[in-house]
Amino acid sequence: MLFRNMRSVPLLIKFFALAFSALLPVINPLGSALLLLDIVGNAPLSIFRDLARRIAIRTTFFLLVVELVGSALLEFFGISLPVVQVAGGLVLASMGWGLLNQPETETDPKRAEVGKAGFGSVEEKVFYPLTFPLTVGPGCIVVMLTLSAQASAKRGAIDDVMAHVGISLAVVALSLTVLLSYRYAPKITERISAQTAYGILRIVAFVLLCIGVQITWNGVETLLKTVLVGGTSR
Repeated sequence: MLFRNMRSVPLLIKFFALAFSALLPVINPLGSALLLLDIVGNAPLSIFRDLARRIAIRTTFFLLVVELVGSALLEFFGISLPVVQVAGGLVLASMGWGLLNQPETETDPKRAEVGKAGFGSVEEKVFYPLTFPLTVGPGCIVVMLTLSAQASAKRGAIDDVMAHVGISLAVVALSLTVLLSYRYAPKITERISAQTAYGILRIVAFVLLCIGVQITWNGVETLLKTVLVGGTSR
């Protein structure tokens, strides 16, 4: 039994690396931190620390819930994974296109600090829109559903469990990057000029657009193969 468990360790590492590399560009902690700073404004550092902790916790639970019950929900509603890929990819691509064509706006350096009343309004947005869709959007859901389906490939009970553990560990690691990026968002932007930040956001938007198109194409390709195979089998 111990030897068999040791053989499953590479599978855990494989799915950890796969999930981390697939989710990192979609979550994009640094780019999302810039957007968070634009929403919150020149708030005290204590507010950013509190928001970062709350958002990181909700990000972890959100992704884990999608990973654990996502496939079951798709089966319950009769939705195939390629359809989710097409729909989620289109949403992600539209978000990237919107950010890519967003006009440049100058940040007001004299923006008033968020007081208790202002923080209350921001605190109410911890889950929506700061966690979803700012941190984890439709693209993350599509990626998690895809990873969950791959982890449940019926290799064996232990192997499947190790695959899901690898994905879960990657989610925790990514949540830590979100925590650090959001917590130190003001300090990060102090070292980045407005034009540099604007350029980074444009690059992030283009990457989101490309990821959305790729996810959509993966779904369309699978659907086309299903149609072609069904047509040739008649």
